[in-house]
Amino acid sequence: MELESSSGQNMQRRHTTLREKGRRQAVRGPAYMFNEKGTSLTPEEERFLDSAEYGNIPVVRKMLEESKTLNFNCVDYMGQNSLQLAVGNEHLEVTELLLKRTIWPGWGCPLLAISKGYVRIVEAILSHPAFAGGLRLTLSPLEQELRDDDFYAYDEDGTRFSHDITPIILASHCQEYEIVHILLLKGARIEKPHDYFCKCYECIEKQRKDSFSHSRSRMNAYKGLASAAYLSLSSEDPVLTALELSNELARLANIETEFKNEYRKLSMQCKDFVVGVLDLCRDTEEVEAILNGDVDLVPLTDHHRPCLTRVKLAIKYEVKKFVAHPNCQQQLLTIWYENLSGLRQQSMGVKCLTVLGVTIGLPFLAIAYWIMPCSKLGQILRSPFMKFVAHAVSFTIFLGLLVINASDRFEGVKNLPNETITDHPRQIFRVKTTQFSWTEMLIMNWVLGMIWSECKEIWAEGPREYVMHLWNVLDFGMLSIFVASFTARLMAFLKASEAQLYVDNYVKNPDISNVTLPAEVAYFTYARIKWLPSDPQIISEGLYAVAVVLSFSRIAYILPANESFGPLQISLGRTVKDIFKFMVIFIMVFVAFMIGMFNLYSYYLGAKYNPAFTT
Repeated sequence: MELESSSGQNMQRRHTTLREKGRRQAVRGPAYMFNEKGTSLTPEEERFLDSAEYGNIPVVRKMLEESKTLNFNCVDYMGQNSLQLAVGNEHLEVTELLLKRTIWPGWGCPLLAISKGYVRIVEAILSHPAFAGGLRLTLSPLEQELRDDDFYAYDEDGTRFSHDITPIILASHCQEYEIVHILLLKGARIEKPHDYFCKCYECIEKQRKDSFSHSRSRMNAYKGLASAAYLSLSSEDPVLTALELSNELARLANIETEFKNEYRKLSMQCKDFVVGVLDLCRDTEEVEAILNGDVDLVPLTDHHRPCLTRVKLAIKYEVKKFVAHPNCQQQLLTIWYENLSGLRQQSMGVKCLTVLGVTIGLPFLAIAYWIMPCSKLGQILRSPFMKFVAHAVSFTIFLGLLVINASDRFEGVKNLPNETITDHPRQIFRVKTTQFSWTEMLIMNWVLGMIWSECKEIWAEGPREYVMHLWNVLDFGMLSIFVASFTARLMAFLKASEAQLYVDNYVKNPDISNVTLPAEVAYFTYARIKWLPSDPQIISEGLYAVAVVLSFSRIAYILPANESFGPLQISLGRTVKDIFKFMVIFIMVFVAFMIGMFNLYSYYLGAKYNPAFTT
């Protein structure tokens, strides 16, 4: 009997010790050492807290119903009440019993349940009347100005939750999809932070009180907004939301440099989410839905082809993984060879012959498409591949005209329209030099066509989007310089024609070289060496030279389409940027030495020798 009683006491003592160890391991964190809420408990309160911690439902129910001296809000030496102990150890039944006797469960309980991923306990807590209507869920504890006692909880690492953390922000941080869904149904939302440069009273006041807490609250909000759980469940168009948020976070990384790494990680997280959504597509219809966005809101191009708005947005925001994804590239290639499905499987020789045929028959194909745009031939010419070939061939011919127009500078080559007209003594020199050649007339036609194309692009995209692309700015500048050049040339021709009209009407001598002409008329008989610097023809030729340079530089717009030359051009562009950065440092050092040498030698201006500088 003594052996049995001693063994029973040992087992009971060991059980009590294990319970103590288990309880401390379950709830104790590093923050307990800094807690000032230690208090003495009665045996009844200790038993109540132990029962709540270990899920002893009958004892908890009995004490709640029968005890009249029990303080239900008592806390242990760590400052945790019975509800927090039950939640922290995942005792659903005990939590439901305690919630019936609790007026306000506090913020610690839902946050603790969310951090541990206890979905059913979160549902039980949110069903409490204190959270009815979802008003408390929309504001953070800091915004509700709750006392510190109402916000006493620790996460799994023992770190105290921040006052700006709301349940839905914490659930988004933890990627708890079910809990986020529950909170969204309750009306909870993550409010997007104001702009960094916002000057409203609320932002100024928060910045003045505690700038660190203000920055931390912004970061916590963006972490919640960028989480995959919140993006996929809160937005009607998660892809669009993620793309725009990634661009905003990338912009903030350059503004708030102290949080640059954090914002870049969040921006990359949004981009990875978009790529992950595209990776889950199972058929063409789903890929098109992601690449095109909301089809009802997207304007359709010719012959009802979607505009690929999401792809354009990804290119604009430099989401390279999305654009380079195999599913996206496969869909783009399908659209590229539209109405030419057999050409994709052909060899390179067949494709080269196709390009050569388009080059030779381009004028006839253009006329045929203009007359019959809806025919079978028109559908083929409307495909992106044929459009690209046609535009490339047209631009190549334009460059060829520029070369031919410059060929009359060589001896024996003439392309002026009046080359068969014999000069006569009464003809003014400038009349012939200012006339337009046949190549220049063709160049003007090409320029008018490109101007019309740019006007259509501005109308379709809008001026803001048009200016955002540097290639459009280059085209606009090139065409503007061409127009200015031809306008100045026309002004020079009109002035020379007026001088020629004066000679024809008022000069009777058959040889005008022996006649004294008025200064404004005689000027147009001078050779180039006597022309004024502001002469319209000189200005025209200078502008034309600049326009030719810009025209040939536009070849770089086509090179990225080639997988060999494209990377080389991009690499060269980045190298040039680095060279310019290095030149800034070099110029600073050069100017510093230049000023120093000037200060040293300026006193000896004109002296060829000075003994002070010989050793």
